Amino acid sequence: MTDFQADSILVLLDLTPSGELTKSAAGLLGAAAGVGTPVALIVGAAGAGEQAAADAAALGATHVLVAEGAEAGAQVTVPGADALAAAAELVRPDAILVPNSIEGREVAGRYAARSRSGLAVDAVAVSRDAEGVVAHHSVYGGAYNVDSAVTWGAPVITVREGAVDARAEAQPVSTEQLAVEASGRRAAAIGRVDEAVVTSSRPELRGAAKVVSGGRGLGSEAQFALVEQLADVLGAAVGASRAAVDAGYVPQSYQVGQTGVSVSPQLYIALGISGAIQHRAGMQTAKTIVAINKDGDAPIFEIADFGIVGDLFTVVPQLIAALEARKA
Repeated sequence: MTDFQADSILVLLDLTPSGELTKSAAGLLGAAAGVGTPVALIVGAAGAGEQAAADAAALGATHVLVAEGAEAGAQVTVPGADALAAAAELVRPDAILVPNSIEGREVAGRYAARSRSGLAVDAVAVSRDAEGVVAHHSVYGGAYNVDSAVTWGAPVITVREGAVDARAEAQPVSTEQLAVEASGRRAAAIGRVDEAVVTSSRPELRGAAKVVSGGRGLGSEAQFALVEQLADVLGAAVGASRAAVDAGYVPQSYQVGQTGVSVSPQLYIALGISGAIQHRAGMQTAKTIVAINKDGDAPIFEIADFGIVGDLFTVVPQLIAALEARKA
């Protein structure tokens, strides 16, 4: 049996339906390495764990626990909570990091309720003080930064994808099959999974390094194409405010904000977005924010690192032309 380090941090890694690690893995293991020794947990269908374990080691996991057997028809999230409970009993970690995905949040909540552990949701960073691991959050639309910690036991922390820039050093592959006793808890079941293959030259919005978003100021679905043109020049993902989604310019999957996708890119460009608190809640942790709006009093300028007060239909084409000229 493996002897785990006293400062071990247990990290639950998400898998895609095809058995690959999701993009959140690098940030989670990077965050764990900053406060302790990362130990990864992979819960996946039989046969999917070997390559995923190698990928986790390349991203910094010193040891990888693999819990197999989540076949089609298995309960949703219950196998993950069962595996997390078994892994925590084995590793005795100082903290447990989980992706802030839909499934990750449910697994974290289920495990925290079972084990009576403290739960910190949607952290944008983690650190360690004299008493243990601390989670850092951006709340109320980014108006406040707050810290949370537990008084006993290992905190369960969900980490926002894209918020952590740190990366861990690659490690030799060290894997171990994890024996998991099924709890038999009631949950929904998966009938089947049909993976939809979407071909796009743009990165996925969640976790993208650069995002260009458009708001109601674009005026129409046709004029929203200006956002896409700038995004393509920059190699960025495309987002939108709730107002743009409600107006029918783009699908709801583009929405950035409290009821949409939360992003923490290196660069966020807001075109024709006023900056309502609902939108700011989903993008305020971006490293650099650029706003273009004709209303100089728009709230988005309060958080922007760079702001241009002007007609976006004049400014953005000039910006696109300048960027294309630099590429030539």
